[in-house]
Amino acid sequence: MLHSLARALARPPRAAGLGLGAGLAVGLGAQQSKGAARCHCQVPCGIFHDDGRIAAILEDAMTIRKAVAQSQELFKANDLQSLHQTVRWISTKEEHATKIMTTISEYFLAQKVKKDQLGHHEYLEVLALHHAVMVAAMKAKQSADMSAVDALDKAIAALKPVYAK
Repeated sequence: MLHSLARALARPPRAAGLGLGAGLAVGLGAQQSKGAARCHCQVPCGIFHDDGRIAAILEDAMTIRKAVAQSQELFKANDLQSLHQTVRWISTKEEHATKIMTTISEYFLAQKVKKDQLGHHEYLEVLALHHAVMVAAMKAKQSADMSAVDALDKAIAALKPVYAK
């Protein structure tokens, strides 16, 4: 099932559903695939790819894991410098959780998940996988518990096959 989802998401969007941006993409000489622009930031530049975004999400999750581990260790010291470092690690953890949520929403959901290219069941399954990553990232952002990071890793692992080539 996930292989058919990956194939459906890898297909270029249909030209009829592109709207104004398609004309701009052709005029700017963006990479085209069967007349359709592939994009990451609402501007079809052809630079970013799914595997790069997945790798970035995995790196963000590793950073979150390290931030939680470091915060837990620093908390034991109970001195001002450790408190300062703990705050910095928490800030880093929250930044990387936000990056995951942004990548899922602005890159994958807004541009890669095409309702008209998936069956109803597949569409709901793909939405649920993306939503699970966003919720897990939010919970990891709010928590100092490693179980929240484990849940994030599990959600990313479940989503990853959708974008496997």
